[in-house]
Amino acid sequence: MSQITDPRDRLIVALDLADVEGARALVDRIGDAATFYKIGYRLGYGGGLAFARALTDRGLKVFLDLKLHDIGNTVEEGVRAVADLGASFLTVHAYPQTMRAAVRGRGGRLKILAVTVLTSYDEADAREAGYALPVAEMVARRSEQAREIGIDGIVCSAAEAAAVRGIVGPDRLIVTPGIRPAGSDPGDQKRVLTPGEARRAGIDHVVVGRPITGAADPRAVARAIVEEMEAA
Repeated sequence: MSQITDPRDRLIVALDLADVEGARALVDRIGDAATFYKIGYRLGYGGGLAFARALTDRGLKVFLDLKLHDIGNTVEEGVRAVADLGASFLTVHAYPQTMRAAVRGRGGRLKILAVTVLTSYDEADAREAGYALPVAEMVARRSEQAREIGIDGIVCSAAEAAAVRGIVGPDRLIVTPGIRPAGSDPGDQKRVLTPGEARRAGIDHVVVGRPITGAADPRAVARAIVEEMEAA
């Protein structure tokens, strides 16, 4: 597993908000309880890419969850543009052609994470989407391909983390969304674990959104999650 010296770096706060003003206010409220933030579609299309640069200028880490998937040249050039923003992580879908293009385009400190199967998918969702393989087998196959191509890490459910670790080895990252503190609403995530369970499963970074962003005291929730992972 990766060597993470600051335990706060294990928590990635998902800024799934509508605008930059709200995101900036949330980051300020969380303060030094967190160091790593995820920007996805919603905020990204609302000025979030420029905000990513503002966060990195403050010494914070940014995970751009853009899930790129397109023809190779488009992906490669898109990854190069993201690298120029100073982001630490970028997601692409784990299709071989897409992953190869992303590896060609990465630079600087940017690490490419491959999304195997969305954590909102269960077996019924996978069948409805036309996949013949069960979710666990798809995750395994795509993880093997990512390892062979040279992807830096895998995004998967914490429930699949042990199997993925066995496939990709100790040096690649495992990043897990769908993490919910005990007693919180799982929302649209169908394959979830608590932060402590995720850490015991060997996860490098956990992504937490609504339990923090919707809390009356997001700083306290972020701090409690980091402490739970440290204790695990």
